[in-house]
Amino acid sequence: FGFLGPNGAGKTTAVKMLLGLIAPTAGAGRILGRPLADMEVRRKVGFLPEHFRFYDWLTARELLHYHGRLLGMTDAACRAQIPELLNMVGLLRHADQRIKTFSKGMLQRVGLAQALLNDPELVFLDEPTSGLDPIGRRMVRDVIHHLRERACTVFLNSHLLSEVEITCDRVAFIREGVVVRTASLRQLVQGETAVRIRAAGVTPETLDGLNRWGREIRADGEHIHMVVDEEDSLPAIANWIVASGARLYALTPERISLEDLFMQIVGTSGETE
Repeated sequence: FGFLGPNGAGKTTAVKMLLGLIAPTAGAGRILGRPLADMEVRRKVGFLPEHFRFYDWLTARELLHYHGRLLGMTDAACRAQIPELLNMVGLLRHADQRIKTFSKGMLQRVGLAQALLNDPELVFLDEPTSGLDPIGRRMVRDVIHHLRERACTVFLNSHLLSEVEITCDRVAFIREGVVVRTASLRQLVQGETAVRIRAAGVTPETLDGLNRWGREIRADGEHIHMVVDEEDSLPAIANWIVASGARLYALTPERISLEDLFMQIVGTSGETE
């Protein structure tokens, strides 16, 4: 599940409220079907914040063991789980290396392992690919796909729309603290087509008639941009432009990317978060 919005929209604040790290000023929420204040439900949740600091005098193995004990895991469970997680994030050969020697990417990897220690049903990942090279980003995607196969829901907060587009099944867009749209990613991206038209002699009546087939119609000289839900309407659009007396030079359909949708839905408003 991808959670998208401009800086300052409230993404991180929403995650912190769901995790019980800050209290909402109004309203109520539920997580995994239970009230936010339910302590037991938090044992089923993992979290990787965007900014974090670990005890850098510990090794990766010691750090995960410490966090495992905080979660109530037994020593035996920690010893069994930690090598598996370190291997999953590509750090098994660095298990006994001190955290202070880790690069930013390695810290991000051990942070991800920490978020998965308790075998969560739901895990919040806030900018999990921050500081990672392409190999590291691919590793994060593989981990997310692995979690999905284990019926674990991943709540992904990321500015990298390309990562969200590859990884997520559903997305929500938040603007100024309000979720303005939630939908299947496939439905959003495949359900709309941008159309670029080049035509001369276009009149206001021509543009008005295009509303029958699309929306978000913008004209700039000979260039027209619009959005349609069905590509089957393209021949009718071409016929209408010609019938209205305009000269049609080009009509080009383009699949709308997640970045285009982001700009349409939430725009560029927002301050640095």
